[in-house]
Amino acid sequence: MRTDTPLALQNSPVATDAIATVLAEAIDRLGVDATSPDRLLATLPFADEDCTGGSEIELQVAVRGRRDQVDLPLTIEASRYVDNLLKRARSGEHPEQLIHRLEAYLNDNRDGLWENSAVRFPLARLHPYTRDIFEKDLLADKNRPDLGRRGDSDRYLRKQQDGSTTARVPVSYLIKLALAEVIGRQRERMPLGLRQTAQGLLDHFLNDNTSPESYSFHVVPLRPEAGNGKALARETAKRYLLTALLVRYANHRFGLQESGQEALIHFAPQPPQRQRLLNDLVPDTFYRELFMSPCLSGWDRGEEKHHYMHLCHQVLSRSQLNAVAKLREAGIITSNLVVLPNLSNTSLANNGVHVSLGSRRLGRLRRQAGAGFAAPHEKCLGDLAIKIIEHFLPLFVGTFSAAPYRLDFADFHPERVLGFLPHELDYTHLRMLWRRWRKKATLSVFGRSLTPFGPHWLDRRLSGLFGLKGDFLPDFRLLDYPVCFMSTASSPALDGRQGNHQRLLRDLNDMGITDSQMSLYLFLKPREFDTVGFSGVEARHYSLFHSFGSDLGNAVSLQQLLSALAYKYIVTGQVTHADIPDDPQIESERRQIFFGAAIDLPTVFIRQASGNRLLQRILRRTANVRASRRYPGYLRVGNLEYRRALLAILLEDAAELIEAMRLGFTLENLKLRLDFPAECSTAGKLTRMILDATGARQPLDVGAVEFNQAAEKVYRDELSTTHLAEALTYLERDLQRLEQSACQGDSSIHAAFHFSVPGQAASSFLKTVKGDLLAGRLGEDALLKLINLTLFTTHRDQLRANRFLYES
Repeated sequence: MRTDTPLALQNSPVATDAIATVLAEAIDRLGVDATSPDRLLATLPFADEDCTGGSEIELQVAVRGRRDQVDLPLTIEASRYVDNLLKRARSGEHPEQLIHRLEAYLNDNRDGLWENSAVRFPLARLHPYTRDIFEKDLLADKNRPDLGRRGDSDRYLRKQQDGSTTARVPVSYLIKLALAEVIGRQRERMPLGLRQTAQGLLDHFLNDNTSPESYSFHVVPLRPEAGNGKALARETAKRYLLTALLVRYANHRFGLQESGQEALIHFAPQPPQRQRLLNDLVPDTFYRELFMSPCLSGWDRGEEKHHYMHLCHQVLSRSQLNAVAKLREAGIITSNLVVLPNLSNTSLANNGVHVSLGSRRLGRLRRQAGAGFAAPHEKCLGDLAIKIIEHFLPLFVGTFSAAPYRLDFADFHPERVLGFLPHELDYTHLRMLWRRWRKKATLSVFGRSLTPFGPHWLDRRLSGLFGLKGDFLPDFRLLDYPVCFMSTASSPALDGRQGNHQRLLRDLNDMGITDSQMSLYLFLKPREFDTVGFSGVEARHYSLFHSFGSDLGNAVSLQQLLSALAYKYIVTGQVTHADIPDDPQIESERRQIFFGAAIDLPTVFIRQASGNRLLQRILRRTANVRASRRYPGYLRVGNLEYRRALLAILLEDAAELIEAMRLGFTLENLKLRLDFPAECSTAGKLTRMILDATGARQPLDVGAVEFNQAAEKVYRDELSTTHLAEALTYLERDLQRLEQSACQGDSSIHAAFHFSVPGQAASSFLKTVKGDLLAGRLGEDALLKLINLTLFTTHRDQLRANRFLYES
């Protein structure tokens, strides 16, 4: 029997009073002392030394090689899908055009790069220790070995005619095998602490989707002494370094290069252009067969998780198709001339960085049985804090992370470019955004905005004849991926009540937007103690960073500051749930500003009589706000002016937090990014790199295909080298500090360095091999030494973090 609150009671005075009561209890039991600035800082969640952090990164991979040597083209050619397609074409049941386009995809690959391909190598190349791990991961249930292998294990172990066995795995799992190989081949000689650390890292490398994922090797204390968010940036950089080293080690150790395969890995926010092309050529079932990872690592019942990821892809593909109906209901599509989205989509191949922050104080209160701080209190506070922080999220878009992207005129079908926005914004805001976007983009003919008709030949001619260039966006990933589904009138996502996500998921399931088995997509997701063992929030709105320290580090510091400020607002009574009503239109009203920033719209429109009192306060600080002539009853608000008002509010309301947490530089840096975006923002820096690669001065000076392909190459080559060089700088500093400690008599460091680089100083060895590593010339032995050094510094990082967390 369902026990949901009836629709009539969701926003009734009784329900509102109940939430206010729970919030008052939560504030009282939280025990924040606001009698003085010092006491406030010492007791406020996320302030001072209370905050911890962790990140999850998603990376792009490719395998370089000839068509007849790499798994992806070989799998396509040998597939039943292609065989049936050829038979139907010969019998005249299917047009040959699709065959020709598929052949062109396989043949026209000048760079020899096959994005998200698996790799193949002889199973005999694996050390027995690695083989044992592989066999365990192939079990149907890792806790029930008696059940045997999973039903699809023949996809990953293939018998050859000569009796040998070939392993076929995605690069995301190859990383884990490479780490296991490092352990297995040195197991008897490895210092105990180093070996235990390496073994503990095996499950931090996941392969549950298309892209390789990893999560932090340890909980990172975000303290002023360590630079707050820069401490997490350092951990993330070193994790990326280890990942890149393991991929290169696997190329040597498993004979990939010998057989014409070279695995590559790097940060990139968007699905590759060639993968988008292939997605348009094959059915959704075959796309999933090619690109959905097997979930061998990270789950006890990997095949079940693999089926769940298939469900996610099916549901999101259906969801994007259902969005077309919403566009018609919203009045954006007004005729039957529609280019239907593919029944398959590439949204799950978008890559971002998720940052989770935890409060030690909230965690302690949840652990203490006598504290009276229960799950309902945690939920009520957490939801309100998220609603507050959402108002400030436009500060991050393009400034600290970005995904620059070009759209040609022919791309501007609303059913395509608006992506998942029909499920994320109210119809009123969706119409306003679409109209403003069309005005901003280069789509005008004799003063009238024009969108493409559908036939590519006609759209190309119109584009050339009238100079219709389309548009450039600072962060297209935020539109191409469902970052935040909108609440329904009966099931708000952030009203402070337990079970609200499950209620909303049931509603969205009924509407064909998502599936109730899936996790709810939100900008900021509560991280609840009973589920994950700590209390905090996960930010999922980050795309690509140009730099670990400058971009990721400052972004996390700002996220920490906003979390502390949100709790300050709550405990001092400045903001309650009633100040930000849980109404879908009010929710959409604040979120449209975020999406407007992703598109780089100059203005948004907000109701003069908005019931959102926090938003009204922000608008009173925003310059150049005026009544809209087009939309009576609405205010015309500049996006940049709104963000500058947010910065001014931070400097005023969080002054004591900024000083105590030593975040003055972060706010100064943010101001520069807002005032000089081309030079200082992440979007500006990434765009300049791409333009330099094309020789163009402005994004609209080059076509969309050329710009987006150049972006992929920049991410794969120049930016990847920049990221590796920065990570090596962190490693070098760690090695120098450890060498100083070794000189003071720390025998464990002596032993680890002697094992890793016998007869050499660790920092000197790094300087010697750095150039070859960045140039891609480093051999297997030197790679192994670098991996060992990175593992050892990680081991020391873990010890230092644990001492702080458990002794303070």
